Amino acid sequence: MKIRKINIDDIRQLSKLFDNYRIFYGKESDIQGSEKFLNERLENKESEIFVAENEKDELIGFVQLYPIFSSTSMKRLWLLNDLFIEDIYRGKGVSVLLIEAAKKLCTETKACGLILETAKSNEIGNKLYPKMGFSLDIEHNYYSWDNI
Repeated sequence: MKIRKINIDDIRQLSKLFDNYRIFYGKESDIQGSEKFLNERLENKESEIFVAENEKDELIGFVQLYPIFSSTSMKRLWLLNDLFIEDIYRGKGVSVLLIEAAKKLCTETKACGLILETAKSNEIGNKLYPKMGFSLDIEHNYYSWDNI
């Protein structure tokens, strides 16, 4: 298994994975929209995406991070927004390798940290993230406003 940053040649294959990720979260399938969205992120340098490849060079998982900033730390902060592994590869350490790539990006960019959110019902993620060194913030409320 290999973990690496994506390149433009990966977009078509990654868009299928990304579409599966969206379906997992209850969205309608939209391969063309997924491809367009990922192309824009890559072309505009708006996110960093790492992929996991199997021995046949097939993409089996990805993590997407968005740069944001911490005013109090006066440094970059990475939002780990998307993490997805194909069903048959779950439980094989792929998520761990992708999170390690995200941590390495954080270190290389001298960012102050990584943040993420996950549903309380995500039992696997809620066990994984503390094992990977993430702390659960119980001191702050999370609010959102949707304009959809």
